[in-house]
Amino acid sequence: MAGKFITFEGGEGSGKSTQIRLLGDFLQTCNITVSLTKEPGGTPLGQELRRILVEGDIEKMDAKSEALLFFADRRIHLTQKVWPSLEQNQWVLSDRFADSTMAYQYYAYHQRLSKEDIKMLYGFSVGTFAPDLTFILDIDPKIGLERSFQKATTMSVKELRNEQRELAFHENLRKGYLEIARENSNRCVVLDAHQTVDSLHEQIVSVVKKRFEL
Repeated sequence: MAGKFITFEGGEGSGKSTQIRLLGDFLQTCNITVSLTKEPGGTPLGQELRRILVEGDIEKMDAKSEALLFFADRRIHLTQKVWPSLEQNQWVLSDRFADSTMAYQYYAYHQRLSKEDIKMLYGFSVGTFAPDLTFILDIDPKIGLERSFQKATTMSVKELRNEQRELAFHENLRKGYLEIARENSNRCVVLDAHQTVDSLHEQIVSVVKKRFEL
């Protein structure tokens, strides 16, 4: 496909949405057409799935149910937005993709699902497609959760289902993301999300310019 697919991953409160917006602004100065999106909820139908997945009681569904819904949203997202945008030479920046499913449903849930099951679902719904580049914004879970709860005070809809889980869940999540980065070092770049917004943005731009020769 003509465009590039860049994903942003990390725990709660790591600043993904802010950095996606800033990178989108930079790419536009390079005369690149950009599409900003997210998972779950990057399409109208996906918004309905997002409400089910990120709102409400923690234990309203098990890990397998969550994984199936995330991959259903992912398939819709790819076929209705990501792939059409890439074919039109747009660069797609996504707040989360399949690494989130592995991090949350395998690592954070302490292996309640197997890697093999998740990889099987990936092959079925995504195939061999993968991001061109993934940024993993690494943050101490305590700090990230504080940021996330603070952000929620300004939102009309409280998407706090994951934030309400115990700290051990988020610590396992962080370890999982770092392991994913080690296993996919050609694709993943880990950056410290404790630094200032501007400093983190500068590092992201530097990586993008070098990786894609801008």
